[in-house]
Amino acid sequence: MPVITGARPALRPATALAAVFLALAAFLAPGPAHAAAGGTGAVAEALRKSPVYVDPRAERQLPKADADALAKKIEDADRPVFVAVLPESAEFPQATLLKDLRSLTGVTGVYAVRLGDGFNAAADARVMPRDAVANLKGAAGRSSPEDAGAQLNSFVEQALQQAGGSAPASWAADGGDDSGTGLLVAGGVVVAVGAGAYALHRRSRRKRQERERTELEALRVVVDEDITAFGEELDRLGFSPSEPGATDDMRQDYTHALDAYDRAKTQMAGATRPHDVQQVTGTLEQGRFTLATLAARRGGDPLPEHRLPCFFDPRHGPSATDVRWAPQGGTPRPVPACAADAARMADGGEPWSRMVDTGHGRQPYWNAGPAYTPWAGGYFGGGGGGGMLGGLLVGTMLGGLISAPSAFAGTGAPAEELPDGGDFSGADFNAADFGAGFGGGDSNSDFGGDFGGGDW
Repeated sequence: MPVITGARPALRPATALAAVFLALAAFLAPGPAHAAAGGTGAVAEALRKSPVYVDPRAERQLPKADADALAKKIEDADRPVFVAVLPESAEFPQATLLKDLRSLTGVTGVYAVRLGDGFNAAADARVMPRDAVANLKGAAGRSSPEDAGAQLNSFVEQALQQAGGSAPASWAADGGDDSGTGLLVAGGVVVAVGAGAYALHRRSRRKRQERERTELEALRVVVDEDITAFGEELDRLGFSPSEPGATDDMRQDYTHALDAYDRAKTQMAGATRPHDVQQVTGTLEQGRFTLATLAARRGGDPLPEHRLPCFFDPRHGPSATDVRWAPQGGTPRPVPACAADAARMADGGEPWSRMVDTGHGRQPYWNAGPAYTPWAGGYFGGGGGGGMLGGLLVGTMLGGLISAPSAFAGTGAPAEELPDGGDFSGADFNAADFGAGFGGGDSNSDFGGDFGGGDW
């Protein structure tokens, strides 16, 4: 029985009733095979039951076997990624299509649409930041734009690795009875749907907590290594506040570095969620810059500019210059590098990159998946460098996810009360995530260009 997930016991009565009746509507609705002629509403109805919908008029772009395989890939990954393949038609207005589709489906997630020969995508910021979606959309647009199957698979494979949350429970539910003979007494259905929605919310929350515990433990190993390396750097410096030539500025730098070391240990010990790691690596970034400043004072050298840490391994300390680098199969771009890595690359060698353990063996951190977003965000998301350089991680697993931990900053809502991926939120979402910001235009011109036959 299809059930819209995410109803919360704390909802206001009117909101709760609306959620229940929408869930009831999903229960009574016919299956997606009969949803061909209802425009955006019919597409949304189908997506509540399956991650992939192909309009019969667009089946040449994505045959049934390919659509089934794509749907299975999404379901197996348990991520809220929705895909629609539609013909160019007046019933699918380009300017508002994604916003309308998200409103009518009512589930937080990542939405990708192939409309005629054009492609566009958007997501709730809780599930994937706007920059990450834009980067993935651009990469997919440049990957086989004339082959809908290749393009959609390219986008989905990356989105599944980066999207937050779980798939909506309604995908696993049985479809409704087209004939209507299976209708239950309305009161009984409402009670059952309400109880089911609450149970699904509890299950979704438990799954999120389990995932966060697993991610935090993986991050704890990496951050503990960072803290240890910073302590060893303090020891190697060998500074004594009473040594000849020590100045008040040097002593102050040394005190700040010691404070950063102790504070990072305390912050990591108190971390309860992956997001908490961002403040730890932010503290370490500040501590390493302070050490570099102290070393310059002791050596009589010019004080260093507060630059981003070395991209290849933040344990190398603040970067000294920018070098040209590209991920495997990606486009070269300038990245900050320490002097040693810059010299190795100038000689034709490889930088000493930070490797971490993943399910696919040791990988550079930028290919280790979205769990490392808060770790990288503390190093590259702020500080004296002014934030992550534009496009620095385009084409890598982390992509634009550096900004993910702050996606809901300043909302004032506790994280557990925000809709996670796959939760039902109805039309309560930030329309800007599904409008402006996809390539720099306003919502109308932006969507018109994106869907206009592959004009990227």
